[in-house]
Amino acid sequence: MEKKRVCVVGAGVSGLAVCKHLVEKGFQPVVFEACTAVGGQWTRTPASTRLQTSRNGYRFTDFPWSESVKDEFPDSKQVVEYLESYARRFCLHRYVRFNRKVVAAEYVGVKEEEIKVWDLWSGSGDAFAGGRGEWHVTVETSERPGSTEVHATDFLVLCIGRFSGLPAIPTFPTNKGPEVFEGKAIHSMDYADMGSFAAAQLVKGKRVTIVGFLKSALDIAAECANINGPENPCTMLVRTNKWNVPSLAAWGVPLQYLFFNRFSELLFHKPEEGIVLSVLATFLAPLAWLISKFTDSYFKKVMPLQKYGVAPEHSFFNALAFCALSLLPENFYDRVEEGSIVLKPSKAFEFGKNGVRIDGEASVVESDVVIFATGYQSDQKLRDIFLSQWFKDIVAGSENTTVPLYRHCIHPQIPQMAVIGYCESASNIHTYEMGAKWLACFLDGGFRLPSKRRMEKSVMEWDSHSKKYSGKNFRRSCLAYLHNWYIDQLCNDMGYNPRLKKGFLAYLFLPHSPADYADLESKGK
Repeated sequence: MEKKRVCVVGAGVSGLAVCKHLVEKGFQPVVFEACTAVGGQWTRTPASTRLQTSRNGYRFTDFPWSESVKDEFPDSKQVVEYLESYARRFCLHRYVRFNRKVVAAEYVGVKEEEIKVWDLWSGSGDAFAGGRGEWHVTVETSERPGSTEVHATDFLVLCIGRFSGLPAIPTFPTNKGPEVFEGKAIHSMDYADMGSFAAAQLVKGKRVTIVGFLKSALDIAAECANINGPENPCTMLVRTNKWNVPSLAAWGVPLQYLFFNRFSELLFHKPEEGIVLSVLATFLAPLAWLISKFTDSYFKKVMPLQKYGVAPEHSFFNALAFCALSLLPENFYDRVEEGSIVLKPSKAFEFGKNGVRIDGEASVVESDVVIFATGYQSDQKLRDIFLSQWFKDIVAGSENTTVPLYRHCIHPQIPQMAVIGYCESASNIHTYEMGAKWLACFLDGGFRLPSKRRMEKSVMEWDSHSKKYSGKNFRRSCLAYLHNWYIDQLCNDMGYNPRLKKGFLAYLFLPHSPADYADLESKGK
């Protein structure tokens, strides 16, 4: 049977995984990448950025790290080299068209009125809608700015990521924003895009203020502290206190044994869990509370959170449930103690010509450079791809829901399209690859999707459980505490047995790593 045309947008981690697994199924995908190399956001991070997950947890299932990489948490350069090696090993470059930015996508051949009343996804439940519709993808070439070409494809895969492209910058009242600041105000994306030398020159000898308190903010603050020391301290405006931790262990116990094995998942309610697991989760809820308190007590002991006014009000598990925690740069609080980094808790602030004024303080934090490490408008970036206003309105859902993707891959209403790499977990690369494997199996006819109503019900269940455990700190599309459960769903759909460890105790208490899923197809159904 002739394989259908598939277009992939983006050659980052998820795009490479999708391309690789499509090729294994006999497809010849076309991958459009706006930049000149594979790697996505990893090619545009501060030089000091390191993995948040150990290298054994951050890897493709069938492609281990080179033995020359000894660091437990490789830096961004090593990650880019790893991704480049992966692309070379599986000959993926031949499918990638570099310097090609997708600026629009339009579904043609079927009217929206008909799509809205379909009972089955794409009208039939299969990947290609019986050939009735196709996507027209408008691509801009960097060599010829302003000129575009239209590429027709039978299936569209968006691998555009959530942490790039469209910066999120707070809004300010008139005459109280960056426009009145006489220094330089940029986003962390701009800082990363400069390259390490130019970025160092920007902050050298300068009074730097960073807005934010998660990974990019921490990395940039550490770089500023290394360059300037206490003579020109870097100020961090901490709008929300976070669980930023010095290690992935508490009281000597690795966090993966506390939160990331199958036993730990028994402590929590799960989507589509059934009566037995629901009763068990209710019964074990006190143990979940104890494990969270056990972890909280350790990090509160080893970090001076109260001293600097940055102790989170929520539990460590809450932070895990909405994917809002980070691994601290080495000796971070030593730099705070010596005065190279100054932490300023502040819910609100405004600009003046010489710096920023924190709500409730009379004095100005004098600044030469202000860097917004305030995230990205990822949902808007996703919406902007579509020409259809209806698709724009529904693709990302609302700010109060998870992004409405079945299996975190397929939108129940949008035909012949998938989104891979939009959810977060403890090991994003593993989540993305398993989603890519699931998608390739589906496109190859390995299984059919349920009705649109059933898919929407599943999306609502994931949304409900995410809100249950993240509470008022709800952050969208996070799978961290139910990662194994999610991967099991994908495996069951594909017809593979997810019971990959030998022995019941090993299966229950040992964390699963990406390496466990190598050669999944050969391990039986």
